[in-house]
Amino acid sequence: MDFRLDKAFAKKLDDQDDLSKYRKKFFIPSHKDGESIYLCGNSLGLQPRSIREAIEEELKSWEVNGVEGHFKGTKWVSYHEKIGKLMEPIVGGESNEVVVMNTLTVNLHLLMVSFYRPSSKRYKIVIEGSAFPSDQYAVKSQLQFHRFDPKDALIELHPRSNEGYLRTEDILATLEQNADEIALVMLGGVNYYSGQVFEMDIITKKAHEIGAVVGFDLAHAVGNVPLELHRWGADFAVWCTYKYLNSGPGAIAGAFVHSKHLDKDLIRFAGWWGHDKSRRFLMEPDFIPMKSAEGWQLSNSPIFSMTPIKESLKIFNEVGMERLREKSKLLTSYLEFLLNSLESDRIWLSPPFKIRGSQISVHVRVDGKELFEKITKEGVICDWREPDVIRVAPVPLYNSFTDIYNFYGILKRNL
Repeated sequence: MDFRLDKAFAKKLDDQDDLSKYRKKFFIPSHKDGESIYLCGNSLGLQPRSIREAIEEELKSWEVNGVEGHFKGTKWVSYHEKIGKLMEPIVGGESNEVVVMNTLTVNLHLLMVSFYRPSSKRYKIVIEGSAFPSDQYAVKSQLQFHRFDPKDALIELHPRSNEGYLRTEDILATLEQNADEIALVMLGGVNYYSGQVFEMDIITKKAHEIGAVVGFDLAHAVGNVPLELHRWGADFAVWCTYKYLNSGPGAIAGAFVHSKHLDKDLIRFAGWWGHDKSRRFLMEPDFIPMKSAEGWQLSNSPIFSMTPIKESLKIFNEVGMERLREKSKLLTSYLEFLLNSLESDRIWLSPPFKIRGSQISVHVRVDGKELFEKITKEGVICDWREPDVIRVAPVPLYNSFTDIYNFYGILKRNL
């Protein structure tokens, strides 16, 4: 598409956008007498308007049913199952491969108990050098738990000199060079800092060829880009739901376990809600895991935390990831066009990756934090990441092309 620099063009794109009506389903934070320009869905998604009523319904059930709410109304005993079904198409999981539980890092630890099974020869873990810190902490602590030194056992992937992204061919070459020593490839689906989407299918195939297990942290990928975990053959994946999936601060997370593993007798840390549900209330001392991703659950569902994600996933299932991705690419391309038109050597953008998610990272050469604070005062909500990046995330469910144009105008006059 041939973009233009005038505001009328942004309005034209909004008028042609068949997803523009979904903006009304979300609360937009205010600024002065109007709305802010919210471009921070990669950190915390906005609140769907339907959530309050849905939580009130659960509060009412608790009020009138007490403990019997587990088997009346929305039936809390199986509440997580309904949400798992809504989540399956978002991550490309088949029946029984997806569960909503815990928080992201808890899920990562639980699944690494099962899928990081090192030997004296094959014990190394591959991770991005720029992985989100919580992944670094979790992976290093797992290595230490197994009595390995992270300085030896952790293989970190770094871009080539003067490049801000990882080339797929370099990732594959690293796997090949360390083929006999790698036990686990543990990458983010989308890099939080740059917005780069990794070619997960290609990486998974190569990792399996060398005999390694593959896991993904999809915190910045889920609800952002279409995922096909089952088809790609990923062994496991974990994600949070409060970013692009709009479930609220610190909300419930999710996990995927490929069906090829569900009949295996895997080592795991067990809990009551992972026990065979047909026998769960017999209170037996010996654990019988469910033959599904639910077999990794520990405790019964936190209903008030699960209700928001249920409401948000209804919207996602109504729209579909393909339509969301189509608008996302247009929003991000338009933003890139506008930013590239700025005649300033103070900023530069993350390189154009083969695949980019709903994010552009704006690198600021001089006084970046000061620039960030100036645009914040004018009603822009995005985020700053040390040492030099303003992350800008246009979300297709609630961001408009006019939002993008107005952000560009504010940035331009503050450069």
